[in-house]
Amino acid sequence: LDMLVKIAGKAICFSENLPVYDMNCIFGIVRIIHLNSYAGNGGAGRACMRLNKALKAEGLDSVLAVNFLFRDNPEVVNLSKGFFNKWLTAFGIILERYYSKFFTKPLPIPFSFPLWGRDVSKLELLRSADIIHLHWINHAFLRPADLAKLSALNKPIVWTFHDSNAFTGGCHVRYECDHFLKECGNCPVLKNSGKDDHSHRIWLQKKNAYSGLDFTVIAPGRWMADSVRMSSLLRSVKVVNIPNTLETDVFKPSDRDLARQALGLAPDKFIMMSGFMPSRMDMHKGTSYLVDAIELFATNYDLDPDKLELSIFGNRDEKNVPDFSIKTTFLGTISDDEKLALCYSAADVFLAPSIEDNLPNTVMESLACGTPVVAFRTGGIPDMVQHQQNGYLAEYRSSADLARGIAWVYSANSQVLSANSRKTIEDHFSEHIIARRHIELYESLLKNHVQA
Repeated sequence: LDMLVKIAGKAICFSENLPVYDMNCIFGIVRIIHLNSYAGNGGAGRACMRLNKALKAEGLDSVLAVNFLFRDNPEVVNLSKGFFNKWLTAFGIILERYYSKFFTKPLPIPFSFPLWGRDVSKLELLRSADIIHLHWINHAFLRPADLAKLSALNKPIVWTFHDSNAFTGGCHVRYECDHFLKECGNCPVLKNSGKDDHSHRIWLQKKNAYSGLDFTVIAPGRWMADSVRMSSLLRSVKVVNIPNTLETDVFKPSDRDLARQALGLAPDKFIMMSGFMPSRMDMHKGTSYLVDAIELFATNYDLDPDKLELSIFGNRDEKNVPDFSIKTTFLGTISDDEKLALCYSAADVFLAPSIEDNLPNTVMESLACGTPVVAFRTGGIPDMVQHQQNGYLAEYRSSADLARGIAWVYSANSQVLSANSRKTIEDHFSEHIIARRHIELYESLLKNHVQA
């Protein structure tokens, strides 16, 4: 009887006489279960928590479940509760990471081996879902075989790609490698590379898993969407482009002088801000380009180095701190979003020299705080930075053009840039807009699922 009522309710909801499909008319409130490896850790962890919050604000029953929870959080379901489960999961994560180090070259390219995982298909949490929404599921969470088991639940599945791992033989960042276009193998990351190496075997595992799994990919940026459509593994899968969101009531413009005073930064300098500073040899975040660009900016434009300052938040490699040509202040890891928003507001410009990035949170956060961004024209960054409107898109891997971008911001109208930066976020990336775009996708998937 309950099932007949649900089917009848769905039929009414999808009646052509209704101009707008109301998701709440199915089961009362539609239930979305998000799965991610971690909560709040890394870009994917922050992105899925923000989406979960935005969907709740729109009236959905949205639940985030994670494989490992570093700190207690009543808003997140911990799938590794209890002392034994927690340490068993931690062991799997550590095992995978050390295994990866043993088989990969000493390159700053993350590579995941799906050695360890869990079968979540039998969890009541998943069985109660109307939509299963996957996010970043590596580090001993969902292997290809575990993903394949989700098909038995007969639920619409959505998967947001926060990096490239889902359609490669193991790497998360591809750079110039194009092996994902055909079949992975002869991997440049592996020590023992060959036609049938680990990357090829992982690629085959994914191919087998995806063959029986019906899912829709969400690509936060157009660059990622194009990459998925070109990949050999997923070129036939439906792909939609929906960006991430953020808390616009937290990441918002603040008085620059007050922000600098709160952070102990100089009130009368041109302050450049950047985030997560590893060693100069780092590839993914483009540290070497940042070092060179700042030196070029200070020297080529005849500026007083004493009037310039670089401020950096996030982790740093204490043994390999780059040598910058101007005063550099390290603000350390900042876990409080309100303080992080102050960092952006205190700066004249935010520098994002990444040479491959999907839709980096830092760029979006900076723009939301009214601070223009200078970055390379790569990945999903052009989806947010409008050249010479709210920042500057430099020629790929050109430290000289990155320096020109900083100089352009230095001489531009700061009030206009700040207003343009904030407007970009309000118009295209606000919580309500992004939540509604997800809901529209969920609606279409549920409608097709009922009709099938």
